[in-house]
Amino acid sequence: MLKREGPLLEQETLLIIYFVAILLFFTVFTVVFVIAFQRRKNKFLVERLEVAQRFEKEIEKSKLEIQEQTFKNIAWELHDNVGQLLSVVNIQLNMLSHTVPPSFHPQIDETKDVVKDAVHEIRTLSKILNNDVILKNGILTSIELELERFNKLSFLEAKLKVEGTPVAFKNTNEIILFRILQESFSNIIKHAKAKKLFVLLSYKENLLEIEVKDDGVGFDTSLITDSSGMETMKSRAELLHLDFSINSTIGKGTTIFLKYPYQND
Repeated sequence: MLKREGPLLEQETLLIIYFVAILLFFTVFTVVFVIAFQRRKNKFLVERLEVAQRFEKEIEKSKLEIQEQTFKNIAWELHDNVGQLLSVVNIQLNMLSHTVPPSFHPQIDETKDVVKDAVHEIRTLSKILNNDVILKNGILTSIELELERFNKLSFLEAKLKVEGTPVAFKNTNEIILFRILQESFSNIIKHAKAKKLFVLLSYKENLLEIEVKDDGVGFDTSLITDSSGMETMKSRAELLHLDFSINSTIGKGTTIFLKYPYQND
């Protein structure tokens, strides 16, 4: 009986070993299959996310291109049509001054000065709207023209400070960056009720730091809506991979911070 039990025990042991080996094989196969499936799924999700992000960027770029073309058309209309009409008005005023009594000359001269200022303002505005002119002047000169316009029209007291050596950017990036600043200026003029505007451009080795500060009414940053224009600035900032942040306190003004890494331009 003992001699018979030995072979049976060995067979049972082998069966158990075979069973465990088969179970282990299927377990390993299942784990490998699940991991491979999960990796494939993750890869698919990442690719789909990248496609969606590229699509969103293309949409945003298309919107910017359409907007820039619209700005350019408006600039042409202002310079060529409205500017020419005002020039004609100025010529007619000169002719009129020779036919009216001398007592009317001060009023005519005053009107001529107003027309002259209007022509200058239109030319400045057309330069700021036309992206070709912005690229020609560069972002620094374009900002100076914008702030000069604010001061001339007495919108507020605007100052610009530049630190470091100015660096030229990639054309499209320069346009997008200036439009972000232009949008911030527009929001300050429309909503901030500010008396002072301060702009700092600090050129570092591989980075441009920008600070736009006003002394206006401020706002609650948690209540920013699409209509505020902030979302427009943020979406443009994402195109350039800018570090974009806003610090505002009700009654204490608003400060916008931008960091632009231009080392890859």
